[in-house]
Amino acid sequence: MLNISFVVSAILAQSLKILLSREYMFVLMAILNFVWYFFSNVINFYEDFSVRNFSYQFIKILRCTIVQALTAVLFIFIVKEDLFTRNFIILYSLILILLVSIRIHFLKYIFRKIKGSEKNIRNVLIIGAGENGTNFLKLILAHEDFGFNFLGFLDDEIQPGSDKKIIGKINELDKLLVENNVDEVIIALPIYASNQLDKIIKSCNRHAVRANIIPDYFQFVSQKFQINMIGNFPVITVRNEPLNEFHWRFVKRTVDIVFSFIAVLLILSWLTPLISILNKLFSPGPVFFIQDRIGANNKIFRCYKFRTMHVDNKSIDEYQPTEENDPRVTKIGKFLRKSNIDELPQFLNVLKGEMSVVGPRPHPIAFNEIYEDMVDEIKIRSWVKPGISGWAQIHGLRGDVNDYEENKKRTISRIENDLWYIENWSFWLDIQIILTTVWQMLSGNTKGV
Repeated sequence: MLNISFVVSAILAQSLKILLSREYMFVLMAILNFVWYFFSNVINFYEDFSVRNFSYQFIKILRCTIVQALTAVLFIFIVKEDLFTRNFIILYSLILILLVSIRIHFLKYIFRKIKGSEKNIRNVLIIGAGENGTNFLKLILAHEDFGFNFLGFLDDEIQPGSDKKIIGKINELDKLLVENNVDEVIIALPIYASNQLDKIIKSCNRHAVRANIIPDYFQFVSQKFQINMIGNFPVITVRNEPLNEFHWRFVKRTVDIVFSFIAVLLILSWLTPLISILNKLFSPGPVFFIQDRIGANNKIFRCYKFRTMHVDNKSIDEYQPTEENDPRVTKIGKFLRKSNIDELPQFLNVLKGEMSVVGPRPHPIAFNEIYEDMVDEIKIRSWVKPGISGWAQIHGLRGDVNDYEENKKRTISRIENDLWYIENWSFWLDIQIILTTVWQMLSGNTKGV
């Protein structure tokens, strides 16, 4: 589809003769093939192909196409191409979107026809009518294109006649496999009943019935778990962590350095002296407030901020959330906090490698000790570097309140957002958070930053 789009758009933009005379354009086509392969794998373009709605897949088509267009623009700029320019890129993008969309619809139609045909319907028996088994039944009933015909549950604890379709007990498996012409068995037993697995699988093997196991471990794992092989052992990783990969850490660090260098050069270079002068006029004391905070791998680092409180404040390292009209905050500090300008010196922490532009906000030690009693998973945040802004902050989860129960709810929600960010990190997600943070600052919507 990609190569057809390329050739057709080149012919429409100019002519086949001109395309053939410019051999380096086929170098671009080869590069675009590689870029599509790489980027489509990065965003899991082909994941859950038959399950996802087209609207979800269309967003991914647009993302892949934008990367294709940007690659073509860069190549054309480098080789100084003067004919295959704007018209070619627009045509290529539109034709590519159209063809890939048609391909998705066509393949889904074919798969539905193949799997939905009577000869491809598979009779399935689910062993275990608990949460896992019931949820799996909902899935296959919602997707007829999976090609499953649900026969019923086998369960020793839930009696036949309940609202669930219980057709027998587990010790009746051999008889039911024969009587019902079962093609596949889904084993969805709780952990305490796993001692029956050996017997169930032997029965399935004896009757040449395919056996599938849904492990009862999902109460411990996130939705982003991974299954990997270490030697001959299948290992379930409870939480997926994209930034555990070296190449993604390299990409993130490169972005951090570029953004921080620009911020220090264009903003902090003149803003720091200005705030220093204002502080001397209205609240004498140092321009920076430096505080120990929790960083990556639970290491302590010195976090920089513009000072927003009076220098004689004794509670600055204690757990005491700031309030509206807090007497500890200076007049200049109120503006700096409201606009979030007080956080800008942390670009220095980013350049030093202690923080990232985007990530979970670093906690003061006293605050972190309180949070640990509220959220068990809080230390997972230390898997990545803390950030100047984050997913939680752009969703309004910034700061604390004095009411304990309300603050606990906010803290739990903030940590959940931080963990979601860690498991779903991508380069584009960081860009989205950066742009949203800048917009919220400029628009005065500081509650979201």
